[in-house]
Amino acid sequence: MTLWVTASVATLGFLVALEAAARHYGVPGPITNQAREVIFAPDSGPLLYAGLALMMVVLTWRQRFIAMGAAIGIDIAFFLVRWAVDAEMNFGNGALLVVLGYAVIALTRRTGRERVLLLKGVGLGLLLMAGHKTGDTWLHITAATHPTVLDPYVATADHALGNPSWLAGRIVAATDPVGPHVLYWVYGQLPLAAAVFALYQLRHVAVERRFPGHHLVRTFLAIGLLGPGIYMIFPVVGPVFAYGADGGHWAAADLWPNIPPPVTTPHPVPFDEITPRNCMPSLHTAWATAIFIHSRKGSRFLRSVGTFWLVATLSATLGFGYHYGVDLLAGVVFALTIEAAMRSFDRGWSRPGLLLVTYGTAVFVGLLVSYRCLPMEMATHPWAFGPLLVLAMSSVIYAYVRTTKLWDPDDAPAQQPELKLPEPQTELA
Repeated sequence: MTLWVTASVATLGFLVALEAAARHYGVPGPITNQAREVIFAPDSGPLLYAGLALMMVVLTWRQRFIAMGAAIGIDIAFFLVRWAVDAEMNFGNGALLVVLGYAVIALTRRTGRERVLLLKGVGLGLLLMAGHKTGDTWLHITAATHPTVLDPYVATADHALGNPSWLAGRIVAATDPVGPHVLYWVYGQLPLAAAVFALYQLRHVAVERRFPGHHLVRTFLAIGLLGPGIYMIFPVVGPVFAYGADGGHWAAADLWPNIPPPVTTPHPVPFDEITPRNCMPSLHTAWATAIFIHSRKGSRFLRSVGTFWLVATLSATLGFGYHYGVDLLAGVVFALTIEAAMRSFDRGWSRPGLLLVTYGTAVFVGLLVSYRCLPMEMATHPWAFGPLLVLAMSSVIYAYVRTTKLWDPDDAPAQQPELKLPEPQTELA
């Protein structure tokens, strides 16, 4: 209980601080943007209903039907009013209002463990809803506070991997219109996919009346909370902006995806105050990696969906020119380190967990330092640095798999008992 109270206070303090920072730069913060969706047309209706679904894991089936029916009924009423006054159309207000309503019910009609459980469910739903608003605010701050970007460093270092974004961009363009539409949908619906996998993990909460010690939402939110801090240290806008037509006159050159950038001594370059500096590390890669990890304990269908979502997300991040290849390597290491930290915290910080988190952190920092300090060496010696970069990421994957197998020996395939054949009987003469 103390942990949940501390986490709630810390989260509220973070949101208030982010709101104040956003107002300093002349834009509304996450609290304001979320509050306006009580009345005005929401930006993402599916995300609000995903938050409602997460909240409903603590409810009985009868209560779930009532909550969903109320949300849909409210949305229908909002739809009719907006249609009558010719206002902007969207849905999702009902989902947000029902979640807020259950917060009131928890405080006024529940006591003891039932109140705590319902408040946890409400908090989980609101965190998912507010996470998108928080991310938007962070992205605006990264653009407003960093007039220059480090894309030339990352693009130069990416030569060690063979400039995969340029190759993927041409492949995606060749599959138009089917390929880009599918990848864009997968890329944009990542929070909704996370909610679906989280619902599977939390499906027994209503019966057991408690949350599991660790689940996907914890890792997902931790990645979203810590990742933008790295953006502030290593501002990068991505190849489609820094080297493509989307960058306009701010682009260093119009090269993406046809011509890889030349190997020249990198230096910071000025960029506009609108484009987010949200490339290093690739948080979409980190989130998709987290979904893949948590899908491993699901059914064969869920494991297949988790694999597809990871592959499609990686293809989209590269194929749309949103990220360089080295961003993806850093994103995988970042995700595994956060996941290891979440699981270690749940288990009480044993020595293997501490070693894994320390190693993952060291590799992640080493990657960022090498991108910043050794890009020319990486570009001129790709045969050496390319394998080293992949090996560094692979070593963290290996360490994670090995450590988690020690934590969860039941996940290992069960040994089949030996089949003993009956001994032949000899006939007596």
